[in-house]
Amino acid sequence: MKSILSFFFLFLFAVAISTAQDSRFVPVSKVVDGDTFWVKHPNGTEEKIRLIGVDSPEARRTGRTDVEYFGKESSDFAKRILSGKKVRLEYDVQRYDRYRRTLAYVYLEDGTFFNALLVREGFALVATFPPNVKYEALFLKEQQHAQKLKKGLWAK
Repeated sequence: MKSILSFFFLFLFAVAISTAQDSRFVPVSKVVDGDTFWVKHPNGTEEKIRLIGVDSPEARRTGRTDVEYFGKESSDFAKRILSGKKVRLEYDVQRYDRYRRTLAYVYLEDGTFFNALLVREGFALVATFPPNVKYEALFLKEQQHAQKLKKGLWAK
């Protein structure tokens, strides 16, 4: 019984530490496009963040993709909202994607849920990939809102 209680308290302690670490705000150091940016941690390391649950149109031509409709607008929106700001990262089941980018839900210091804001304003589409589906229902609701009001990429 003692070992079960010890394990339970150790588990709670680990969760508390994890939550405390995730509740810190870190500065955004560079915005790549609508759904990808970099943060700088207190120790000076930088980390590439890819938003979970959303996909913004491509804003620049790369080896495999062309600039997509509303890509520049999406990128500009993200730059306007995130540049010079601090964000809090929340993780889901998988912490990294196949490109080793950190997958995260992102919150601004005022509490704004940035992933949902992108979709609500029509700057991104819902794109969920199991097992990272924690806010899928919210994102779908926000996308319907944007479609109904013909916001952003839905204006066309």
